[in-house]
Amino acid sequence: MPDAVLPKDFLWGFATASYQVEGASHEDGRADSIWDTFCRIPGKVADGGSGDVACDSYHRTQEDIALLKQYRAKAYRFSISWSRIIPLGGRSDPVNEKGLQHYVQFVDDLRAAGLEPVITLFHWDLPDELHKRYGGMLSKGEFVKDFENYARVMFKAMGSKVKFWITFNEPWCSSILGYSTGQFAPGRTSDRTKSSEGDGGREPWIVGHSFLLAHAAAVKAYRGDFKDKDGGKIGITLNGELLGDWTEPWDPNDPTDVEACDRKIEFAICWFGDPIYFGKYPDSMRKQLGDRLPEFTEEEAAQVKGSNDFYGMNHYCANYIKHKEGEADPEDYTGNVEILFDNKVGESIGSETQSVWLRPHPVGFRKLLKWLSDRYGGPTIYVTENGTSLKGENDLNFEQLLQDDFRCEYFRGYIGALVDAYNKDGIDIRGYMAWSLLDNFEWAEGYETRFGVTYVDYTGGQKRHPKKSAKVIGDIFESYIKKE
Repeated sequence: MPDAVLPKDFLWGFATASYQVEGASHEDGRADSIWDTFCRIPGKVADGGSGDVACDSYHRTQEDIALLKQYRAKAYRFSISWSRIIPLGGRSDPVNEKGLQHYVQFVDDLRAAGLEPVITLFHWDLPDELHKRYGGMLSKGEFVKDFENYARVMFKAMGSKVKFWITFNEPWCSSILGYSTGQFAPGRTSDRTKSSEGDGGREPWIVGHSFLLAHAAAVKAYRGDFKDKDGGKIGITLNGELLGDWTEPWDPNDPTDVEACDRKIEFAICWFGDPIYFGKYPDSMRKQLGDRLPEFTEEEAAQVKGSNDFYGMNHYCANYIKHKEGEADPEDYTGNVEILFDNKVGESIGSETQSVWLRPHPVGFRKLLKWLSDRYGGPTIYVTENGTSLKGENDLNFEQLLQDDFRCEYFRGYIGALVDAYNKDGIDIRGYMAWSLLDNFEWAEGYETRFGVTYVDYTGGQKRHPKKSAKVIGDIFESYIKKE
C-alpha cells in the first residue's frame, strides 16, 4: 500500500447525466426538455444526434448497476430528468408518477447493491414548457418557485434513501453556453447568424443569478423540512470544463498575467462560489460588468450565503492565461483574458484530446483544490466529475477502443494529484466521481466524443463493453484507500 492513503469511508464512483444516457425521451409520460427541442434544430449537434436513445439507460438500470459493482465503485452520481417528474415543469402542473417511481426504484436497486446514490436535480435539461412559458431562468421569480417545488417532490419521494443531493450541475455552462455563445440549449445569443433571440451581454448574468436563488431556495427547503429526519447533505457542483479549470500565467514574469489567472477563475467558478460562501459576487466581476450583474437584496444575500453542506467540484484540465489590454468587450465572459494552450516560450499545458477545450495537466488539479480550499475556508469537497476524451477514439477499432491507455494515465495522474492534495495539503476531500460510467451523448459534440470507461456500441443495440480504464480506476482506489 502506498504511504499516501485515503480514509476508509472515501466515497468514489462514477457519474452520468440523465439526458446523456437515459434515452426513452417520450416514454412513461416524459415531455420535452430544452435539449430535446435544441437537438431538432439542424446544425446544433455535431453529428445531428440527440438523446432520444443515447445509452438506453432508462431500460438498462440493472446492467448499469452490474457494471458499477464489477468496477468496485462505492457510489453512483446521476441526474434526474425534471421532464420525467413534472413533464410541464411548473409548481401547478401534475407530477408524473411513472417517472417518479422509476427513480425511486432505481435508488432502491442501487442501495440493494451496496451503492450510494448521489443525485443531481438539474443537469442542464430544463422542461421545455418552462422555457416557452416564461423564459426559464430568465424569469427569476417563476423559475425559483418552480425549481423549489420540483426539489421538494424529489426530497419527499426519496426520504432517507438519498444522503447526497446536488441542486445544479455547472450553472456556468447553462448560463454562458445557453445564453451567450448559443452552443447549448436553448441556444440564445447576440449572434444573429446563430439565433434570432438573445442578448449575450446581459442574459447570462440574469440566468446565473436565478440559479443561485433557486439553489438557495431548494437548500432552505431541504434544511427546513427534510434534513433532520432524512440525514442528508446538499450542495451545488461548480464548473469544471471550458472555463472552470486551473490557470497558469502565459508569462509568469508579467504580473498582469499572474493577476489575470485569478480573475479568470473568479469569472468561471467564484461567480457562483463567492455568493454561496461570502454573500456577494467577486469584485472583479462587478468592476467589469457593472449593472449588468444583478444585485442581491439583503434577504437574498443572507439566504444564498452558507447554502452549501459541501462543495461539488468538477475538474478536467488547465490553460495558460494572458491578460488583454483595454476595456473588455461587452459580451466577454472570461474576465477579459486570452485562454491558451501554449505559454510564452511555446510549452504546451498538456496533450491534445478529442475535446478542443481539454488538455490534461494533473498538477493543476492539486493546485486548484488548494486555491479553492484557501478561498472558501476549507470546505468539505466532493469531486463530482473528472475525466477525459481521447483524440480519435471514435475512429479506433473495437480492440483499440477497449485498450484506452491514455485515459488510464489520465486517471493515475489526477487521482494521484487528489491524494497529494488530501495528504500533503490537508484539503478536506471526501469523494471522487469519474466522468463517465458510459460513453454517452456529449451535448453539442454528439456521439463523436467519448468520455466513458465503458464502450457503448451505439449501432449494436447500446451494448456495453468495459474499457481498461474501468479496472484501472478500481485498482487505483484499492491501493489508496485504507482497509481498516
